Amino acid sequence: MQLTVAIGILLIGGTVVGGEYFLVKWLPKHRQRVAEEVLAGLPYRNESLGVDMQVAAGIYGKVESFPGGVKISKSKFMSIGPSLTLTQQPNPDKSFNFTPQLLAKWQTRGVYEQIPRYDFQHTTINKRDAVLIWQLKDRMMVVTAHIMSPDRIVEAACSPGKEDEALYLQACVESLRTIQVAGPEPPEDTATQEVQELQPH
Repeated sequence: MQLTVAIGILLIGGTVVGGEYFLVKWLPKHRQRVAEEVLAGLPYRNESLGVDMQVAAGIYGKVESFPGGVKISKSKFMSIGPSLTLTQQPNPDKSFNFTPQLLAKWQTRGVYEQIPRYDFQHTTINKRDAVLIWQLKDRMMVVTAHIMSPDRIVEAACSPGKEDEALYLQACVESLRTIQVAGPEPPEDTATQEVQELQPH
């Protein structure tokens, strides 16, 4: 009887120690390794869209072209995988910056249209005037970048699908922030000044 109890205690102790090692040692390292693999940038270039960028490895998969754009996605078995859709349209005004009226419309759209988890950020991406918009669509988060050059306006919409939202949204944003759009370079500090003027004081 005492031997049985002793063996039971040893088994329980071993399980506790093993569980502690799993939680404290192995699991954080595993998560870090997974994150590094997902976030690693892979080069992508599309001359017809005027785009050069680094796409996170966790998103980069099948590349499908369609009129006016391209979709990059990584399929998942019995689930919806992450995706990145790039499109572009001509810039009729040939301007370097989005108008204050359009920026105000984007900024307030979430409130007026009651869009869940809507967030707006006016920024610059590789010296270009840009906007990042987060919103919930079809129960999945989507982050969209609008980037302006005098020749074209590029729109890039990225979704984590049903994957780890925090990690894959990070992959989306890091990918979007690498986009380089073809066309003349803006005058020095023009985009930066526009961003500063719209920042809350």
